Amino acid sequence: MKKLSYYILKQKWRYLFAIFCLLCSVGLDLSAPVITKHIVDDVIVGGKMDLLKYLLLGYLVVGLGRFVFQYTKEYNFDIAGSTVATELRRDVFTHIQGLSTEFFEKTGTGELMARVKDDVDRIWDGLTYVGMLLIEVAVHTTIILTYMYFYSWKLAIIPTIAMIVCGAIAIFMERKLDKVYEEISEENATLTTVAEENLAGVRTIKAFAREKFEIEKFLKHNSRYYELNMKQSKVFVRYYPYLSVITKILPLVTLLAGGYQYIYGGLSLGKLAAFIEYSNNIIWPMEMLGWLTNGASSAIASSKKLKKLTAEKPTVIECKDPVKLEKIEGNIRFENVSFHKADGYEILKNVDFEVKKGETVGIMGATGAGKSSIVHVLQRLYDVTGGRILIDGIDVKELSLKQLRASIAVVMQDVFLFSDTISENIKFGKKRIISDEIVRMAAKDAAVSDFVEGFDEEYDTVIGERGVGLSGGQKQRISIARALAKKCPILVMDDSTSALDTETEKKIEHILNELTGTTKIIVAHRISSVRNANLIIVLEDGEVKEKGTHEELMAKKGLYYETYKVQYDNE
Repeated sequence: MKKLSYYILKQKWRYLFAIFCLLCSVGLDLSAPVITKHIVDDVIVGGKMDLLKYLLLGYLVVGLGRFVFQYTKEYNFDIAGSTVATELRRDVFTHIQGLSTEFFEKTGTGELMARVKDDVDRIWDGLTYVGMLLIEVAVHTTIILTYMYFYSWKLAIIPTIAMIVCGAIAIFMERKLDKVYEEISEENATLTTVAEENLAGVRTIKAFAREKFEIEKFLKHNSRYYELNMKQSKVFVRYYPYLSVITKILPLVTLLAGGYQYIYGGLSLGKLAAFIEYSNNIIWPMEMLGWLTNGASSAIASSKKLKKLTAEKPTVIECKDPVKLEKIEGNIRFENVSFHKADGYEILKNVDFEVKKGETVGIMGATGAGKSSIVHVLQRLYDVTGGRILIDGIDVKELSLKQLRASIAVVMQDVFLFSDTISENIKFGKKRIISDEIVRMAAKDAAVSDFVEGFDEEYDTVIGERGVGLSGGQKQRISIARALAKKCPILVMDDSTSALDTETEKKIEHILNELTGTTKIIVAHRISSVRNANLIIVLEDGEVKEKGTHEELMAKKGLYYETYKVQYDNE
């Protein structure tokens, strides 16, 4: 992903124009004391009353000009900063979408939400209001000091020393706050994760009467977040009074020293008036240093977090020149496939089988045997660490990821439905292609129509997040309808009928048997789901222990036979 500087440079002309307007605005604002000097020296002391109208007109021009340039400056800074933030947020989200499954296993949803929302917002502030004021403070201070040294270099030493001291305090504060903001950012991500998990799993929490425990866990992180924010406030409160004292004393010291020079003839009354006005004008940049340091530190900390996130690289990478088949037929071959994760734990060991177009392969095994992992490596959610997987004779690593995954319809073990209408959830695989007619056909085949047509809005009924309000069986049926509507050459059913009643399961099995041109991979615990498959694989500890048809495996009297006895002898 591109660096932050890339997005800023894309808006360079708008930023430059905004800075030009800022220079004009500050320049006009700081020319007012010059007019004051001439009114005192030339009109009041010198008696040149004819100049008064022109000098007053000068005040009017300064006021109007400052109004125009101030508005234009702020508008352009806002536009530029908002554009940068929008593009940055878009690219951060796109980058996250492109990361591999392994990344999401080690990173919480709340943390990613904090990066995409909160951290980008802080950078947004840094590139608009905070950034604008930092530039304005620098320009404002430079112009004021220039005027002060022009009028009296001796008197200008006083505000210069004050600015140096304030700058040193601000730098010290920034260093202190930088570490605190990193901790705040981390705890904010953790707090968001805890809240997100709690709300997503609220039914489970209530079922186990764990509300008190979850509240205590949330309060623990909330207290930590409070402590870190108080730590930030203590840093600010500890050092900000020094800035405040300096800004309050500066005009008084300037007046005393300037009055001394005026009395002894080193400074005119007009210059003294202008100098005092400048000393009052230089106060607000000093007062702003603490607040701006606060905002800048926050933006820098967020930038570091985003930099760390965007440095993450996907482990599953598409080859430079992927093979793009005109049509995927659905012939699948696993050749001695092995797979282990980064920690070295081996999940699959030398898995070898083949299934032709239109055939069905059933995969059985105990929990943790590696059944779902076969589905994951087929889709390239993970890359195999040994052997290879071929589709239509092509290694899946050579195929386009988009074509590969678009050719496989998966009914997942963990059903996920979006907070949208039932129709849109079924269309999810190919929203732009799937018609309402196909939606209804798929819904009928998956027995979704049995309950959907009883709703007032039917297929336009909006379901809650993750399908809240629907039963487990209803959610599974919608998930099956989603896969059927996609009409892919390869259909994967990953233990996807576990929540269905026997009658519905048989109906769906009948529909699957009619999909003669579709290659089907059925992962199941129940023999009833796989007994009609062309090939049945029995996994144990990631290895293929048995494979064959139902009749062949029954004749072997091995693991499959034992499973059959357990499931059917009790009936």
